[in-house]
Amino acid sequence: MVLERVKQLAQQVTNTVAPPHPFDPLSALEIETAVSLLRSQHGKLYYNAVTLFEPPKAQMLKWLTDPDHVQKPNRIADIVAITTEGKVYDGHVDLTEHKVIKWEHTPGVQPLITMEDLQVVEHVARKDPGVIEQCGLIGIPPSDMHKVYCDPWTIGYDERFGNSVRLQQALMYYRPIVDDSQYTYPLDFCPIYDSNLQKIVHIDVPKVRRPINKAPPNNYTVESIKDEGGFRTDLKPINITQPEGVSFTVKNRIIEWQNWSVHIGFNYREGIVLNNITYFDKAENKVRPIFYRLSLAEMVVPYGNPEHPHHRKHAFDLGEYGGGYMTNSLALGCDCKGSIHYMDFDFVNRAGAAQTIKNAICIHEEDNGILFKHTDFRDDSVIVTRARKLLISHIFTAANYEYCVYWIFHQDGTVQLEIKLTGILNTYAMNPGEDTLGWGTEVYPGVNAHNHQHLFCMRIDPNIDGPDNTIFQVDATQGPGEVGSAENYYGNAFYAKKTKYTTPTEAMADYNGNTSRTWDLSNENKLHPYSKKPVSYKLVSREVPALLPKEGSLVWKRAGFSRHAVHVTPYADSQIHPAGRHVPQTSGEPSRGIPEWIASNPSAKIDNADVVLWHTFGLTHFPAPEDFPVMPAEPMTVLLRPRNFFSRNPALDVPPSYARTPSQVAAGKSGGSVQADKTSTLV
Repeated sequence: MVLERVKQLAQQVTNTVAPPHPFDPLSALEIETAVSLLRSQHGKLYYNAVTLFEPPKAQMLKWLTDPDHVQKPNRIADIVAITTEGKVYDGHVDLTEHKVIKWEHTPGVQPLITMEDLQVVEHVARKDPGVIEQCGLIGIPPSDMHKVYCDPWTIGYDERFGNSVRLQQALMYYRPIVDDSQYTYPLDFCPIYDSNLQKIVHIDVPKVRRPINKAPPNNYTVESIKDEGGFRTDLKPINITQPEGVSFTVKNRIIEWQNWSVHIGFNYREGIVLNNITYFDKAENKVRPIFYRLSLAEMVVPYGNPEHPHHRKHAFDLGEYGGGYMTNSLALGCDCKGSIHYMDFDFVNRAGAAQTIKNAICIHEEDNGILFKHTDFRDDSVIVTRARKLLISHIFTAANYEYCVYWIFHQDGTVQLEIKLTGILNTYAMNPGEDTLGWGTEVYPGVNAHNHQHLFCMRIDPNIDGPDNTIFQVDATQGPGEVGSAENYYGNAFYAKKTKYTTPTEAMADYNGNTSRTWDLSNENKLHPYSKKPVSYKLVSREVPALLPKEGSLVWKRAGFSRHAVHVTPYADSQIHPAGRHVPQTSGEPSRGIPEWIASNPSAKIDNADVVLWHTFGLTHFPAPEDFPVMPAEPMTVLLRPRNFFSRNPALDVPPSYARTPSQVAAGKSGGSVQADKTSTLV
């Protein structure tokens, strides 16, 4: 019966109206097919992930070049599952051939903590005698246990427990009234939860106890703001309309806009994945490849309080929980405004059934101010052209924090990754008059918000006019020679000093604001006809704090990708996750992911080769009262800009908002707009 069901499902997949593109995420039917095949061979399993196993790059490039004559890569599901005994298995299911092609026990690891794993902990903690006892000691009676909440986190790593048992730590809170924010009432103890036994196995209790906060609620709900005086009344509506429709087209999951073509993928871990990013260059009359794959591959949030057990608070929000799993279902007019195209995301639940996040991805256009402008002071001739941008976004909630991820395409050939941080500070209890010792800030009476960093790792797989690329470090540098010398008589000379990376060890680089450091992703095999420089895209990133936990610390060992702003490695199909495939409860010995890959071949050739650039950026957050009770969104951005790539400004053909030439001025003509503005008014 099971095998018959597998065949029926396979036939349904085959009969789908639009055959999936090799980069498409797995559909609900494909997920169910993979689970059925595994169930028929291995019985009951708890599913941690069923996602697309991306085709080998070499095979995929051949198919992209000639899809009509090259065999289409098979659809393969990448599986992470846990047996009823707690053993972890990694596997592959070939959905085209309808067979399991890999099934391997992976001892000594713990896969990521799913949303289902997280939701169990709170219910168990409320009924645990030890938790009830600790609540009583700080002022919460047993009758109020329904008012106790927790944010479950992976334990990170704790040498007392190792990684053979699947554990979570519960950060505890209290809500006096159901609509109150629990982050005003943090509790001072931390239970440890065993996911296999589904019970609390230990409770960390501080030496100095901190009774429940007695301050009044500090809320952000509509009713609470009304009670405090109400909302602003001087805001008039801003309406965004596109009466003739949007300027992009979407065919399945390929979007075309303003000479760009991009495949939009999505997975449980990275969230949005962009593949086969190309641009139609009118001057060369051809489609030019720029990036093979772009993603936000990992992040770590280390907290700066050294007291036990706060050292365990360094969340790998993608590798430990999954940015895709935590993705919000977006709402029209709230998360995205204007004319919107949404994409859903199918994923597996613990039992093996397919589930869907509706409206997981938002695609829309926005006005982006001036694209270019010039007024000639001699005669008042002028041209001004307004820009627009295309945004591909998703938002995920990691317990207290929201991360808004925007992949932005510009008309001048620039690609931008913008991340906005909002949500609520992670808080801890404090006694009246207690000194935070500099490790945090009292953002409200009795509420200590600890210092922390948000460090994101962007995975850039360049394809700058082909896969053989070279990375250059570029520093603004003073010219040689002292003032008065023959070579630099006036002392004003400066230039762009370019340093080629040839091995992964050379390419471990930090940001330098003093030299306005950037990085060129170049194809040395193609020189620009005018500048005689290699065609390139420049990585421009200025929000690049150093990892503050010290060398040898637990965070430093576990989050090896964050030790430098840039790493460059030879391309390998298996090297997708910079902190390793299975992140929870790793000890950092050895340090998984990028450090491990570089150590395996430190002298590998990375110039004029197929390479991946890993870029870590972010911010250091010293909390303030203005960040509480809910934090205004704080943005950070990374740019990938064309340099010596196009023959001239590629956006010259964007219709200007107003243009008047010198001859029109001389003739008394007013000039005009190529694309009329029908919405602006004089007030």
